[in-house]
Amino acid sequence: MAGAPDNGSRLKSIIGGSTGNLVEWFDWYVYSAFTLYFAPHFFPSEDRTAELLSAAAVFAVGFVMRPIGAWIMGIYADRKGRKAGLTLSVTLMCAGSLIIACTPGYETIGLAAPALLVLARLMQGLSVGGEYGASATYLSEMAGKSRRGFFSAFQYVTLISGQLLAIMVLLILQSVMDKPALEAWGWRIPFVVGAVLAVVVFYLRRGLAETESFKNAKAGGDTPKSGFLALLKNHPRETALVMLLTAGGTLAFYAYSIYMQKFLVNTSGFSKEVATQINAVTLFVFMLLQPIAGGLSDRIGRKPLMVAFGVAGVLFTYPIFSALEGTRNPLTAGLLVMAALIIVTGYTSINAVVKAELFPAHIRALGVALPYALANTIFGGTAEYVALSFKKHGWEQGFYWYVTVMIGISLIVYLRMRDTGRNSLISED
Repeated sequence: MAGAPDNGSRLKSIIGGSTGNLVEWFDWYVYSAFTLYFAPHFFPSEDRTAELLSAAAVFAVGFVMRPIGAWIMGIYADRKGRKAGLTLSVTLMCAGSLIIACTPGYETIGLAAPALLVLARLMQGLSVGGEYGASATYLSEMAGKSRRGFFSAFQYVTLISGQLLAIMVLLILQSVMDKPALEAWGWRIPFVVGAVLAVVVFYLRRGLAETESFKNAKAGGDTPKSGFLALLKNHPRETALVMLLTAGGTLAFYAYSIYMQKFLVNTSGFSKEVATQINAVTLFVFMLLQPIAGGLSDRIGRKPLMVAFGVAGVLFTYPIFSALEGTRNPLTAGLLVMAALIIVTGYTSINAVVKAELFPAHIRALGVALPYALANTIFGGTAEYVALSFKKHGWEQGFYWYVTVMIGISLIVYLRMRDTGRNSLISED
């Protein structure tokens, strides 16, 4: 194939795209990891809960911005290039982290302090919303046909790595700094680290090769432009497919991973330290499973993995959560959480490439990003709130059924859709 990248340049580009994704997610998760330390600086109050609620509200603002970022950045990546989209994305994330790191506290500049924090999270929300579509599209297009599932799975590897890295930085700072210093200024360190890493990634991404799919799409002068109306008008079925196949998968991911740590404390009765250890170990193993499952999809197809997730999720979500309710043994709890994460691997390992394979190149980044971001915000972003609401009203098992039903809806979609690996729209010319 003339002009196609060789294996060396493919690997370099995939490593560059993946590394940037890790830094983006590190910067995103650092906010939640260090909230306890910086909240009093931006939202001073005699009520500790009020401080945390204010900081959580700003975190939610960033989450709501993700669909907007997916819309704007998806169009940008389709029109200006995957490389351009990735570079702009990490620039916004860098700027957001730098603003948080450098902003004086409320006592110094008053209301400008929380206002700048909100601005920073708005920028980071736009960045993360655009990062998913741009990186999923870039990795899927850059990988060769025979290893597309394997390489695209590194998107979730780096997503989880960013989360684990943020936790690790917190643990290191807690061990080397005394509490007053960490509360006074030490919490700024991870934001500085994130900003510096983002600058490194910015230069790394500027040197990435553009994908052949994008260049070929641009070469066709009569190719329609990417846009919201074009997406709904020309690809309504694919847009709905992405939302529906994401709904159950993203809800399961947030239920089994993000919410699970709180569940182990509030329901199972483990200490925060033990729950954190269980969460960290199982997430690490979960991370390692992603490329294995992605590589398997290159051999047997994408559909069998998604169907396996759907069937196992429907059958075992309720039993796993119910068993976790009653266990007080950390090993048993860890094995149950690991079983849940193995189940959801059938979705997480290949969800990016499946979405990319549904759309033509000229609108692929937007098609991947926007419906995913909407489903992620509606179902993933509300998972913890829904779970705690069921618990508050005395029917915690209602959340187990909710997750089960949503996985079942996605399972119906998996059974009815074509295998995207065998009917991919990604061009390799």
